[in-house]
Amino acid sequence: MSRRARLVVFAIGGVALAIVFGFAFARMPHFGATHHPYRDLSVAFAVLRQSANAVSAVNFDQRGFDTLGEETILLASVLGAVILLRPSDSERARTPKDTGPVLSLTRLVGYVLLPVTLIIGADVVAHGQLTPGGGFQGGVVLATGLHLLYITGSYQALRRLRPLAWYEYGEAIGMGAVVVLGVSGLIAGAGFLANVLPLGTMGQLYSSGTVGVFSVAVGAEVASGVVVLLAQFLEQDIAITQGKNE
Repeated sequence: MSRRARLVVFAIGGVALAIVFGFAFARMPHFGATHHPYRDLSVAFAVLRQSANAVSAVNFDQRGFDTLGEETILLASVLGAVILLRPSDSERARTPKDTGPVLSLTRLVGYVLLPVTLIIGADVVAHGQLTPGGGFQGGVVLATGLHLLYITGSYQALRRLRPLAWYEYGEAIGMGAVVVLGVSGLIAGAGFLANVLPLGTMGQLYSSGTVGVFSVAVGAEVASGVVVLLAQFLEQDIAITQGKNE
C-alpha cells in the first residue's frame, strides 16, 4: 500500500472516530453534575454481586469479556517480543556477569524489600474484590518485585529465582483459567464469563463469585507475562553477544 493510500485510510478512520467521540462527549454528564448513569449502575451492580471493589466488579464481571481481550493482547505482545528478540544466526549465548559495583545500602534495601514487595503483590491480587487493586496491579507488583535482585546487582540470583519455563507455564495457566471461567458460564447456561459461582458475603475473602477467581487468574497471567517480557530484554542485553552460535 502506498503512502498516499495509507493516509487516505487513516483520514477516513480518523474522521469516523472523531464523529463517534463527538456524539459520546455530547451525551456525557456535565462537569460537576450529580447525575452519572454509568457510575450509579456499575456501583449498584457491584453491591448486588457482593463486591466491595466496584472497579474489580467492572473489570472481572460487568465487562469481563473486555478483560479477556486485554489479557489476550498482553499474551500476544509477550509472544511477539519472544519471537523478535530470540538469538539470530549471528548471535550466541554467553555467561552473563553481574552488574558493576553497587552501594551496600542499595543492596540491603533490595534484599529487604524483595519479600515485602512479593507479599504486597500477592495481597493485592488475592483481595482484588475487596480493596483497591486486583490482578492487573498485583501482577505488575509481583513481576517487578522479583527484579529488585537485578537492582541489587545480582543478575545470576534473578535468573535462579525466575526460571523462565515456570513463568511461561504460569502465563498459559492464567490465560487458560480465564477461558475456563468463560466456558463454565456457558455450561451453566448463563453466558460466557457470567458470574455463576456463589456470591458469598461482602467484605469477606470469599465473596463476589467469579470476580476473585478471575482476579487471581489475571494476576498469574500478568505477573508471568511481564517476567517473561523483561527477561527477553535483559537476556538480549546481558547474555547475548555477536558471534557464531556455539
